[in-house]
Amino acid sequence: MTHSPLFPPLIDSPAGEALRFGDRTVSWEELREASARVGSRVTGAERVAVWAEPRLETAVAALGVLAAGAAVVPLNPQSGERELGHVLSDSAPGLCLCAAGADLPDALDGLERLEVDLDDRAGEGDLPPEAPPEAPALVVYTSGTTGPPKGAVLPRRAVASNLDALADAWAWDADDVLVHGLPLFHVHGLVLGTLGPVRLGSRLHHLGRFSPDAAGAALAGGGTMLFGVPTMYGRLRREAEDDRDLAEALGRARLLVSGSAPLPASEHEAFERATGQRIAERYGMTETLMNTAVRSDGERRAGYVGPALDGVEVRLVDEEGATVEERDDETIGEVVVRGPNLMLEYLNRADATAESMRDGWFHTGDVATVAPDGYVRIVGRRATDLIKSGGYKIGAGEIESVLLEHPAVAEAAVTGEDDPDLGERVVAWIVPEGGSSPSERELEEHVAGLLAPHKRPRTVRFLDELPRNDMGKVRKADLGE
Repeated sequence: MTHSPLFPPLIDSPAGEALRFGDRTVSWEELREASARVGSRVTGAERVAVWAEPRLETAVAALGVLAAGAAVVPLNPQSGERELGHVLSDSAPGLCLCAAGADLPDALDGLERLEVDLDDRAGEGDLPPEAPPEAPALVVYTSGTTGPPKGAVLPRRAVASNLDALADAWAWDADDVLVHGLPLFHVHGLVLGTLGPVRLGSRLHHLGRFSPDAAGAALAGGGTMLFGVPTMYGRLRREAEDDRDLAEALGRARLLVSGSAPLPASEHEAFERATGQRIAERYGMTETLMNTAVRSDGERRAGYVGPALDGVEVRLVDEEGATVEERDDETIGEVVVRGPNLMLEYLNRADATAESMRDGWFHTGDVATVAPDGYVRIVGRRATDLIKSGGYKIGAGEIESVLLEHPAVAEAAVTGEDDPDLGERVVAWIVPEGGSSPSERELEEHVAGLLAPHKRPRTVRFLDELPRNDMGKVRKADLGE
């Protein structure tokens, strides 16, 4: 049986540049050949780890694994040893792809290493036959409120359908040049920002490392779209207030999209004052890819993430699971989602899969309202322990467990607090071990070394005791008092 190609431009390669990372480029023909070479080398593997540095080799590695019909397991190069060890033991990849000469951590020593060298043309061949739509495409690890990250298994049909729905919403086509500097180990930078241009035949200009100057230069040099997170847009706005050239480049862009965390209303307004441009928001999760998006021809309202994408069903349910029928922009319910964009499962976690996916609907844990025109407004989390900081979702329980391993920590609680730059910042509340006086920096480095730098506490507050209820559970709502 013949299946529709996930990346049609790799079958019938158009002329011209396909990907640009910094000052390195590949044409569509070169990308097809490089992907075929990688695919031929990983044929037969079920899952393949990819050391997801922001480099051209990472994109080629991911495309080659997908060409072979295997699932990509993107590895965060900043992960601490424990987090990386968990991802590897849970996903059990057959090998690891990386750029030639990459410095890999000791945790990967036992895994076969396969280097992607774009100058090595040995073993060229045709792309393998297309895998079926339900075949796993990626296993992306996402933090919950407790325990280690869970691996969301995303099928090829989720990637294809979601990118096509975004193309419809944003009028995204082969004439566009997408600019971004997002990391490639989660769905924002890898699926939307890298696989998206390849599926749709548009060009990608990845900045390598994000900076306002680099983003402005790329937009002034022909970029039409920019993807970013609120932290990036805050930096762009502050620079644009004093840099007329940057402000004009941002103002000329066809579409600016923000995601991964809410963009504060104050930032929306300040950005428009500085550039004349309003930012479009979208809403998604690792497990569902994108659910809603402000359309390119739609109203860009601060605080709203637009209507449901084509093919995706979004509704609100109350605490008993009944559908919230009101579209009054006031009645709150939990967001549940159904459609071809959903993951298959959490890898090795049948319990977590059953808890989140019920009767074909994925329960997001986010609470929202819906306006009469279908625009969704996310107002918070059903749970209190998921922190969204700088575009990342961070589980408080995971950080608390690591803090309690420090010899100078007797008790620990972690919360999120509003931050104008990050959206939320991680705050640690510490009861020191008797006679100990750990420093804030010491605790930050302890967390960053075992988990990842973005999970470190930005603020540490010391207490004599944590407020607890009669059952001994920490009353986090009382910590701010």
